[in-house]
Amino acid sequence: MTIRLAFAPVLADKQALRYFVSEEKSMPTIYMIRHGEAAAGWDADADPGLSEKGHAQAETVAREIENRVGRKLPILSSPLRRCRETAMPLSKSWNCEPVIETRVAEVPSPIEELEARGIWLRRLMTGKWADAALPENNGNGALDLLTWRQSVIDALTGLGGDTVIFSHFIAINVAAGAA
Repeated sequence: MTIRLAFAPVLADKQALRYFVSEEKSMPTIYMIRHGEAAAGWDADADPGLSEKGHAQAETVAREIENRVGRKLPILSSPLRRCRETAMPLSKSWNCEPVIETRVAEVPSPIEELEARGIWLRRLMTGKWADAALPENNGNGALDLLTWRQSVIDALTGLGGDTVIFSHFIAINVAAGAA
């Protein structure tokens, strides 16, 4: 199956709505949306909610999806609070609960301490996926980031119909890289 990734801007601050379309037989369209602005960074809060700006972004993206799609679709969300909060305006409008999908959550970290975790994430984001197998990136073998990466891809390719997904920067980039 061949997948082509297309991008459509949603918000003026460069957040983007991302979706997949097939070049072959009919394939689900996936609207993959990054969460709104978090109230705190990864190095300050393990599971922050949205900032005031993030809540406004969530409202904007809900209206944009409603205008683009024109019908109710299943909504999936990362279990992390910032994604669940970003999904809320759309789920309220469509009168449905988002299904929590752990496979589209943020990249897991082998580090608990918040400041060190922020440093780890910034280092990981500047590297290549081959670097994910290095001891300093996988907790000396405690975490298999390549398996996590494949689980994101599996979650998307296993969808049976058009779907809206609220996720995270790295998970969205995994999808783009696989497309």
